[in-house]
Amino acid sequence: MNLLPSHDKLGIDNRGLMRAEPKAMEVRRVKDLMTAEVTTLRRNEQLTLADDVMNLGRVRHLPVLDDDGEELIGIVTQRDLFRGALAQAIGYGQRARRKLLDTLLVKDVMTTDPITTTPDTPLVDAARLLMERKIGCLPVVDAGRLVGILTEGDFVSLFVRQSQG
Repeated sequence: MNLLPSHDKLGIDNRGLMRAEPKAMEVRRVKDLMTAEVTTLRRNEQLTLADDVMNLGRVRHLPVLDDDGEELIGIVTQRDLFRGALAQAIGYGQRARRKLLDTLLVKDVMTTDPITTTPDTPLVDAARLLMERKIGCLPVVDAGRLVGILTEGDFVSLFVRQSQG
């Protein structure tokens, strides 16, 4: 009975040399990091719902689906809601802000035709797209259906996990 770990478990090849472990960013795909359970909105919902979901769920991006809930048609971001916050900032207060948001629908402020990615896209390509387009998230679409969302925060979490071990 051998109580010593095998060379393979130690990362040593058959010549006695240490093998280099592959870098996570080289082998990982969007599907490995994305959030699969995504909170979504519909285009004709009031903007107050978007505001409430963002505040309660601590999210900054909400994909917008068509009326059938099938197709991604837009995205509402926290930045889109800041326009409504302007009323509060100039002295109207929270109540006036809610009243203003009540008058607007998601379709009035959403970004249409959002930039998307696929589950099999390499993470490095998705990260590059976020940086080059200066956006905070990528809805993940497969065969025309929303299957997840990838955000800047996902990459920060990945970095922290990799740094810790």
